[in-house]
Amino acid sequence: MEIKTYETVIDYLNKQKRQKHLLLGNGFSMSYDKGIFSYNALSEFLKNTQNSLLNKLFSIINTSNFELIMNQLDVFYQLASEWLNNEEFATDILSARDALKDKLIDAISALHPEHIFKIPAEKSEKCASFLKEFLDSEGHVFSTNYDLLLYWVLMSNQGRLSNVVDGFGREYIEQDEYVSDYEPEFGDLVWGPNQDSQRIHYLHGALHIFDTGVSVIKETYHTNYLLENIKQRMENKEYPVFVTAGDGNQKLGHILHNQYLNYCFKKLSTISGSLISFGFGFGEYDYHIVEAINKAAKQKGSDKLWSIYIGVYSDRDKQHIESIQHKFKCKVNLFDAKSVKIWD
Repeated sequence: MEIKTYETVIDYLNKQKRQKHLLLGNGFSMSYDKGIFSYNALSEFLKNTQNSLLNKLFSIINTSNFELIMNQLDVFYQLASEWLNNEEFATDILSARDALKDKLIDAISALHPEHIFKIPAEKSEKCASFLKEFLDSEGHVFSTNYDLLLYWVLMSNQGRLSNVVDGFGREYIEQDEYVSDYEPEFGDLVWGPNQDSQRIHYLHGALHIFDTGVSVIKETYHTNYLLENIKQRMENKEYPVFVTAGDGNQKLGHILHNQYLNYCFKKLSTISGSLISFGFGFGEYDYHIVEAINKAAKQKGSDKLWSIYIGVYSDRDKQHIESIQHKFKCKVNLFDAKSVKIWD
């Protein structure tokens, strides 16, 4: 397969007046700072745990793939509960799995820029220019990342970008009785009021999105930095919406049972035009994303997804995409991910 430059791809799609959408994976964050956002950095943090079962697991499974580790824990649980009939051991495994999820949240919080002002203005503005190509033309931006980088860039560049709508909005707090000269109060930022014009979609959740059981809310700045507010919520046993399940079936199950994630997934399944993927590897646990892309490609008529452009960094990446090309129901193209200057 031919590898094009990113600029060539954009020029071609613009000349064709093709609707463009963007899918971001972990490579988006790693291109900012791979020392902070790489799986290896997370792995080293996660291995620093006092849970004896997790320590044994890390010594047996020599991998930095968090999803694989979670998948192995689920397999161990099934063996313990159904084959060995050892409920005590099965309970220990469930506890270890929950501990690992908690450690993941702690890791992402610790291995994260302290606040938005830690991102140099020139890098933020450069990234905004990259996103502008999609948002200004009413394209959708989909991210599978948990971190706050995309959120911070969007917040700090609202004057440069249009259509920065993530579906959240404040709702009135209703009063029980009439009060003269009453100034309406607003509650939390709840997902739903701006759903119809939503353009930003966190497919696997994110650090700043919480499910209260009644509604999905977005954490924002108050008197503390955003990350501090998130940590306070986690100390109160409130956790961000995260898709941390192991394989594709488990991920999809989690997505379909959460109103926000389900909406984002369905939106990916209904896009038309072309999708540009940057930093997303399409690994063995990502088939649910391929399924959504294929649903978009199989829509009837001309209003469907015609093609996907996947960024690759190396020959190994190229070979991988070529080996799974047959799984896509739309035309697959490649571009050089190194030709995209997102941050500098």
